[in-house]
Amino acid sequence: MKTLGEILLEENSFSEIVMGNTALVRAMIESHTRVITSYPGSPTPEIAEAIKSIPKEKRPFYFEFSTNEKVATEVAYGAAVNGHLSTVFFKSVGLNVASDTFIQLSLMNIIGGMIVVLGDDPGANSSQNEQDNRHYACLSYTPVFEPASPNEVYTFYKEAAKLSIEMGMPIILRLTTHVCHAKEKVKFQNWEPKKLDETPRFDVKNGPYIPIAADVFPMKRFSLRRLDKMKAYADMSPLNRVVDHGNKNLGIITMGLPFLSLMDVLEKTKEKPDILKLGVVYPIPLKVIKSFLETHEEVKIIEELDNFVEKEIKLLAYDSRLSTKIIGKIDIEDWIGEYTPDKVYGVLKKTWPDLLPARKRLGDNIFEVPNRPAQMCPGCGHRSAFHAIKKAITDTDITVADIGCHTLGFLPPYQVGELMMCMGASTAIASGLSLFNDTRKVIAFLGDSTFFHAGLPGIINALFNKHNLTLILMENGTTAMTGHQDHAASGKNFNEPTDIIPLSRTLEGLGVKHIYETDTYQQSKLTEIVKEAVGINEFSVVIARHPCMLKFIREQRRKPSYKPRKVDIDQQKCQRFYECIEKFACPSFTRTDDQRVKINRDLCIGDGSCLQTCQVQAITPPQIE
Repeated sequence: MKTLGEILLEENSFSEIVMGNTALVRAMIESHTRVITSYPGSPTPEIAEAIKSIPKEKRPFYFEFSTNEKVATEVAYGAAVNGHLSTVFFKSVGLNVASDTFIQLSLMNIIGGMIVVLGDDPGANSSQNEQDNRHYACLSYTPVFEPASPNEVYTFYKEAAKLSIEMGMPIILRLTTHVCHAKEKVKFQNWEPKKLDETPRFDVKNGPYIPIAADVFPMKRFSLRRLDKMKAYADMSPLNRVVDHGNKNLGIITMGLPFLSLMDVLEKTKEKPDILKLGVVYPIPLKVIKSFLETHEEVKIIEELDNFVEKEIKLLAYDSRLSTKIIGKIDIEDWIGEYTPDKVYGVLKKTWPDLLPARKRLGDNIFEVPNRPAQMCPGCGHRSAFHAIKKAITDTDITVADIGCHTLGFLPPYQVGELMMCMGASTAIASGLSLFNDTRKVIAFLGDSTFFHAGLPGIINALFNKHNLTLILMENGTTAMTGHQDHAASGKNFNEPTDIIPLSRTLEGLGVKHIYETDTYQQSKLTEIVKEAVGINEFSVVIARHPCMLKFIREQRRKPSYKPRKVDIDQQKCQRFYECIEKFACPSFTRTDDQRVKINRDLCIGDGSCLQTCQVQAITPPQIE
């Protein structure tokens, strides 16, 4: 049986059931993409997992996880202006980080071609918002292709790569969560390996590449002329298509995941509206849309998140003096969440109440599944950290969270981290909270991957401007939340071992005077050093360190010598104080109907971090099962 890496490198045409993220990698290979960069973030990490399945020496491209999305964009851009087809991918809010560079890309003559693969997140499945990044496209004059399925991810990328090279401009391939993770049988084409062309092709004559005042207007004109060419392409693009049901009364314009949901909803509908499915959503195909509007009396626009396409279409209809009734979003709920079949059914029902058949009632025997709150894994060092830190701070202290697994500290029972914004913001927000504040201590939290991603400027600012706060660095040696990608302090990058850039030495180099370190499993010690650090009336840092136990145990289980261990409860000693459940809150602990404390042996990893939480030592040390 072939490995995924062998499948991706197959030279003959073949068909395979793959997820959208995997189909993308094959499309990159067939398009002879030479440089791929990223910073991890859902829903895109599986792209890197598919790349990882190909041994480094067999990869027909270079790949790296960069320190953040802005750097990843800049590395890909540098390679692209040197003549290499390049791709950068990241999640929705990653574009905020990359935007300072991204906004300038369309001004440049990118001779090698460059694709920006954007993992947008309607429904905020793994993000702090559900921002609609199509607005960035309009702001930056960057075309957007939006596939609906793994097959389209594959074909759209190849088309985008070809166009990007021909026109020397960046193109966004906008994927959403369901498109990234959906699985479908995809027919892949032949692929002929080519020797990597290492000839540097950068030439200032292809520029200008320096966006200064003297060249702003020429560069903007250059960008707008290319966008005009893309408008002409959009009208003839095979990525747009009409599903003709012979209904000249009702029509629907849609794209991406909403199209698939719509097809599902209309499956048993007798009078099906005609459907114009857009593949190019910016710039919109004006002639195609105008023709569709002219031949239908009413047209409904179905799009996730904002009314981005709706406004463009209404502007077109106004300028063309069309009489077609155009129906966009009706109420606030239309702006919120993923357009799954249930959502699309509701949207259509509000628009044309008689179009869809009534849904069958499922009966009275349905029970509601209780919500399952997010929680830290058994053995997580962050749990020990919060359990200890909670004892060191007061109810009046202000705690500022950041992005990472440790964000979950704001949940009961820890309730540490009362406000949060985005990656790396905690130190600067805490600095602001410390101003005109002599009565309430301010404590910020930051992960080790985020430290390198966006945390350093806030730390430097706190030192430079002498802000009084304590920063607790939650070091677990990996980018845990998005799938255990390495970072600058991990000792290796995606491709090979590398020198560790230690957090403590970096902080010392910046001039931090008060640095404390301990393993989070040493809970009493952590409590004491946090008390000491918070008591200092200037910037101080506590490094609370412990490996990610999910990653650690997975690695241990691969070893032949591994033997699982579990703790247990000595029921004779247990006095039912319930600190293990109510304050430490490891999910391995459960309370039975008769109020006994019991260990869920399927969850317990036998790390023993819980032993010190029991004041009567009723938790037995880990034993080999």
